[in-house]
Amino acid sequence: MRIGALATATGTTTKTLRFYEQAGLLTDPPRTPGGYRDYPAHTTARVDFIRSAQAAGLSLAEIRDVLAIRDGGQPPCTHVTTLLGRHLADVERRIAELETTRAMLRELTRTASTIAPETCTEGDICRILAAD
Repeated sequence: MRIGALATATGTTTKTLRFYEQAGLLTDPPRTPGGYRDYPAHTTARVDFIRSAQAAGLSLAEIRDVLAIRDGGQPPCTHVTTLLGRHLADVERRIAELETTRAMLRELTRTASTIAPETCTEGDICRILAAD
């Protein structure tokens, strides 16, 4: 299958597919006598996997490692489970940080609604953000 057909079948672009090749996620496909890429049919499943893994937050390097395990003849499920656990912990940490930031912003917004700008003195940069 030519690159345009693969792009259409996977909902990607030809540029993305070339990038995946360059990044080592797709092997170089055979070429037609005219020099066009001729992807095997199973490449569709590989591109779909790459996109699913990206949607789950895996980096291209992590995806490349998973694919290398599979290409080596081993199931990558244990490795994927570890990766997903790390990503989940990271997301939960970031959510906690964002919740703390949201609470601080809400408090600063309440403070801002009680301060008249003309009451700021020359020594104040901004009383809303001044440490108490």
